[in-house]
Amino acid sequence: MLALAALLLFGAAVMVAGAIAGHNASVAQAAAWEQQQKRRCVPAGGDGAAVTAEQVRALLDNTDAGIDVPGLPLPEEQVPVAQAVIATGAQMGISAHGQVVALATALQESNLRNLPYGDRDSLGVFQQRPSMGWGTPAQILDPVYASQKFYEGLQKIDGWEEMPVTEAAQAVQRSAYPDAYAKHEPLATALQQAIGPTLGTSATTAVGGRACAGQTAVGPAADPQGKLPDGYTIPRGTTPQARAAIEWALQQLGGAYQWGGSCTNPRGAEPRDRCDCSSLMQRAYGVAGISLSRTTYTQVNEGKVVPAGAVRAGDLVLSGGGNPASPQHVALALGDGLVVHAPAPGKVIEVTSITSNGDILAVRRIA
Repeated sequence: MLALAALLLFGAAVMVAGAIAGHNASVAQAAAWEQQQKRRCVPAGGDGAAVTAEQVRALLDNTDAGIDVPGLPLPEEQVPVAQAVIATGAQMGISAHGQVVALATALQESNLRNLPYGDRDSLGVFQQRPSMGWGTPAQILDPVYASQKFYEGLQKIDGWEEMPVTEAAQAVQRSAYPDAYAKHEPLATALQQAIGPTLGTSATTAVGGRACAGQTAVGPAADPQGKLPDGYTIPRGTTPQARAAIEWALQQLGGAYQWGGSCTNPRGAEPRDRCDCSSLMQRAYGVAGISLSRTTYTQVNEGKVVPAGAVRAGDLVLSGGGNPASPQHVALALGDGLVVHAPAPGKVIEVTSITSNGDILAVRRIA
């Protein structure tokens, strides 16, 4: 514990040089993209992950002591707590996805503040209760200890790496509001992206930022192999949750297919973290705050039935042989006769024609 605290203090002392050296390239890339895509904007509520990450980096670099970080009303207090959460996870070998789960939990429970009060005897960053065995009040009010106990709880959950953020958080916290964590994923992602590399851990995959006027612009993470047609925009009238799922899925274009992959880091080095067709759907809607089951054979029962001739953006399009009760492939409808999907081994996440996977066996409307 003392060693980790010393590491955090030392890290703060060298943060300026490390952060500037580590982020110049990504900052330049983001700036160039912003110049090319003037239509892109930060959504109401300040959860544009890329913009927030840049603001956090600026705060870490100490370029402006009064800088405003969207979503963090007290950044000078909240960012050090986020550092402790991420550093503890890194020391314990917790993945970037797990760190995002912890940050989203802390944002919901305490707004990333080390609170000396809460509901009943709840305390600290994660609002853990001494009476429930989380530790003594003094221990729980140590953000490093509190983070360690949260991660220990997370590691006890079977399959947590494959769960959407809100499900994994709920499995640890057992909140009366199980869906409340989903709305914090974009900000948690931005914080992990900005802080993780400065503490020697990898950054998670970005959650796609929302765009203005019913349109979507895909940022620098999009790979040309993904073949997104020039000028594509998400159709007007698409529901907010379907839009969020599409935006996230499009940010993964070019990520390598991996059968059985969890889709927790679609463009990462670990094959198990990449996507297959159904985990791409599960993760996209998980980011949007909707829990889906894991396989095509169960996703065919999600949402409500839609006729094949009435597909709209955000629908699950199931095909690939088999029969309507047991399809072998699933894709996410984009509108304009297009889908985004993870097609097969040796290929990458791409945009293609809705009919490219053979006859449509079923369509399910999730949002």
